Amino acid sequence: MNKFKIFSLALVATATVAKAQDIKEAKKAIDAEQFQKAKSLLKSIIKSKPSDGEANFVLGNVYLNQSIVDSAKIYYSNGLQASDKKNLNYIGLGQIDLDSKNATAAQANFGLATKDMKRKDVEEFIYIGRAYINSTSPDFPAAIAILKRALVIEPQNANALLTIGDAYYGSNNQNDAYKAYRDAFTADPTLLRAKMQLGVLLKGAKSYEEAIKAFNEVIALNPNYGPVYRELAETYYKWGRNKTSTAKVNMQNAITNYEKYLSLTDYSLDSKMRHADFLILVKDYKTLETVANKMIAEDKVNPRIYRYLGYAAYENGNVDVAIKSIEDFIKVPSNKVIGRDYLYLGLSKIKKGTSADGVVDPAAFDAGIADIKKAIALEPLVVEELADLGKGLFGKKQFAQAATVFELAVDNKESKNYLDDNVYYGISLYYANANKTNGAADAAALGKADAAFDRILIASPTYDEAYLYKGRINNLLEKDDLIIKNYEEYVTRTTAKGAEELAKPATVKKIIEAYNSIGASYANTDKAKAIEYFNKTLVLDPANAYAAQSVKALK
Repeated sequence: MNKFKIFSLALVATATVAKAQDIKEAKKAIDAEQFQKAKSLLKSIIKSKPSDGEANFVLGNVYLNQSIVDSAKIYYSNGLQASDKKNLNYIGLGQIDLDSKNATAAQANFGLATKDMKRKDVEEFIYIGRAYINSTSPDFPAAIAILKRALVIEPQNANALLTIGDAYYGSNNQNDAYKAYRDAFTADPTLLRAKMQLGVLLKGAKSYEEAIKAFNEVIALNPNYGPVYRELAETYYKWGRNKTSTAKVNMQNAITNYEKYLSLTDYSLDSKMRHADFLILVKDYKTLETVANKMIAEDKVNPRIYRYLGYAAYENGNVDVAIKSIEDFIKVPSNKVIGRDYLYLGLSKIKKGTSADGVVDPAAFDAGIADIKKAIALEPLVVEELADLGKGLFGKKQFAQAATVFELAVDNKESKNYLDDNVYYGISLYYANANKTNGAADAAALGKADAAFDRILIASPTYDEAYLYKGRINNLLEKDDLIIKNYEEYVTRTTAKGAEELAKPATVKKIIEAYNSIGASYANTDKAKAIEYFNKTLVLDPANAYAAQSVKALK
């Protein structure tokens, strides 16, 4: 389902022919995702008519949609004291039960909501279906079952069709979802959300150009329908992610359409929060930092703002602000901390400890890695975000620290960087030892490097360079049998690629390395074999001093 829960239920027609215009306006505002406007209208209705149970219910739904459960409960409870449509409020309480994974209590509340329904009533069924869909623990089959009851009574009820379309969509039943949305719009051509959802299906199928066309058809019907611009923004974002050649243009289109969405909804703190979420997705950190600072000035009690400011400040190079903001967020026990929070905190500490010439202070590095480990414990795939840090250290020849970073990721086969991370890890460990100016090689670290190349060969059996590095690693470990085995395997596999590959200067250099290393390994046990391999080097490079001197010494 859309990550922004929708309130198509706000459009549900009541059994009463004459409805208050202000309730209709509030429901239109909810559908347009103008939640502040809707709350204001509904509070005004309740103030003037406390007996209106439906207004309390709809207002409770708005708060529940915004995860403000205490306020939702207050309005549902008030609604139960009303004289008109008080039964609807049991549905709101039922959704709270579903959110708490208490299906039995939810069923009891839904039973109270429906026990006095008339034979041709469908409103309660549609609201209950929406509760099953919108719950944080959704039950799509239950939603479909009760919505079918509504459609038996009113087969052309547009809102029932729209809602069952959402239930099918949540169940990954695209065909029935499409039919339901199409039928909903046919039944009521003013129900723009149904037509918009046809575009959402295309977006989910990665048919981005067709989705954009569908959304533009909605705009042609009503250019002021805000939610369609959010869907356009998300479509351009996903298109940009999936087709890097168009990423720059599509990301800008995403930002433009999201700003249009905001201009047509409301600039409440809640909508600004959603805007901040989107700015993180499109990586517009300069705007995000500005937005976050404005939010802090407007509402200093919402701690999530500090998460946004911390992320943006890190990306914009303001590491002190980043560290303070994220630590302020994490230290509040009631805040739900996610892996990315610790990731940004760790990265900020490492960046703060990095000197102008790129050298990282060991204490700062260790502190940062400790936080990044916390991030991975919460969210294992956060390791995908570490490649830039590891490659940066590798490029600066800080191989031991690079290895420490890549080691965090090398066992996660679900990571999109699994192969690259293992390659960099193995090579980093090799160079960390090969470049030592004093002391013996770290056998344990080199064993890990060798194991990394074994993992690479399982994941990508044609990665022949792995044998080259395994030969080099065992050279440092002085294991002659494994030096010979791995270098010979490298030569065999490279030779099989044909003359074109063997003619490349870089390949010739590696073949010579292999022959010389094999020759040196045989030197103490099989002089004839040693001379044979050194002579192979001299065929490729007659001026190779090491091979020539070795042959002379062996004879």
